[in-house]
Amino acid sequence: MSAQVGGEKLTVPVRLAGVTKSYGKARGVLDLDLEVRPGEVFGYLGPNGAGKTTTIRMLVDLIRPQQGTVEVLGGSPRDPAIRRRVGYLPGEVEFYSRMSARDFLTYIGNLRGRGGDAIAEQLSERIDLDLSRRIGDLSKGNRQKLGLVQALMHRPELVVLDEPTSGLDPLVQQEVYRLLDELKADGVTVFFSSHVLSEVERVADRVGIIREGRLVEVEELETLRQKAVRTFEVVFEDVPHIAEFEHLDGVRFADLHGNVLHCQVIGSIDELLKAVAKHRVRNLVSHGADLEALFLDYYRGEED
Repeated sequence: MSAQVGGEKLTVPVRLAGVTKSYGKARGVLDLDLEVRPGEVFGYLGPNGAGKTTTIRMLVDLIRPQQGTVEVLGGSPRDPAIRRRVGYLPGEVEFYSRMSARDFLTYIGNLRGRGGDAIAEQLSERIDLDLSRRIGDLSKGNRQKLGLVQALMHRPELVVLDEPTSGLDPLVQQEVYRLLDELKADGVTVFFSSHVLSEVERVADRVGIIREGRLVEVEELETLRQKAVRTFEVVFEDVPHIAEFEHLDGVRFADLHGNVLHCQVIGSIDELLKAVAKHRVRNLVSHGADLEALFLDYYRGEED
């Protein structure tokens, strides 16, 4: 499967069509259709049990769908040649506890047939991972660092990360975000799941939201921001009437205490600003788009 960009055909790095995977009474994913664009950072969001890890495990052929097709880098994830071009960090990292971190990375590089020792050393230095230590002696955070290094050391074309910053301290998280920025600049496609909404805002180009095994939204992050709630506090010189604001297009909530208006707006703020401009304004404070509230609406279901 290829996409046409400026006359050049680019392979779609991730494509799922009509994919269903169930676990008896437990939920997996249902009739999932999704394409990830070449060179983008795609954030995959949803509450626990929504189907994020099931999707990721199908992308790396740890499990297989009961219906539908999964394509990775234009081929089947079952193909060893395809898998060697993919970097994968599982949600729960488990390694050979008696090996040193360095020996483990050398072993993984030889197993893939793509080496990567020099890159592994560079990555480990950037995220402060001591490769001389025995894996069994590493903390959860350091095992997570090791997982990241093994996922990136072979210069993969597609990187699949399940909760990549879990257990990492804030400074290392920031370095991971920089690494993801660099991967994107190099044309690498990144597919990652996360519960950290600020993380998604920081690194993702597009977002897919899955709930109860179904994909409920796939959208550009900037478009989602336009759908999100923005909060305004306006202090007037006079005391306006609440009716001037509460029925404006986009205003979801308006409350007036004396000469102070509090309101929430979705979408365009044009009508609100025009209404406010009819009065003398002492102060106006705007709070940015609340993506967290928007995501929570999706998690709960918009019908609730």
